[in-house]
Amino acid sequence: MARINESEFGETPFQKLLGHNTDILNGWNHLGEVLEKDLNLSSNLKEQVRRTLAQNNGCEYCKAKGKPERHLFNEKISIAVGFAEVFLKQKGNISDIQFNMLKEYLSDAEISELTAYITFTTASQYFGAILKLEAMTT
Repeated sequence: MARINESEFGETPFQKLLGHNTDILNGWNHLGEVLEKDLNLSSNLKEQVRRTLAQNNGCEYCKAKGKPERHLFNEKISIAVGFAEVFLKQKGNISDIQFNMLKEYLSDAEISELTAYITFTTASQYFGAILKLEAMTT
């Protein structure tokens, strides 16, 4: 059971916890919808990054959606997931050497999008972890 009661606003258990503050809920949902789209990076790449982050960020709700699907990886997904793993281990303290390796494979626009996605997703997963959002049972 989550540490706070669900609000009446939102569609998912996560959103219902955010729904106590509808301005935050609406802004969070909007940014999430933008970041999940196929932009400079594919939604599939970002889903594999999300799954990677979920395994380490402590949100049971997020973990329950599955582990990375390595059979779907290509070079770009592998680089993005590898960067997410470095982010997790280094707590955001990315060295120039590590960052420059990313620049060998991704454009500035892709790096900007990936970094925004990683940090937004981490914030979402930390929110779920802090409030002890549990995996949905069927």
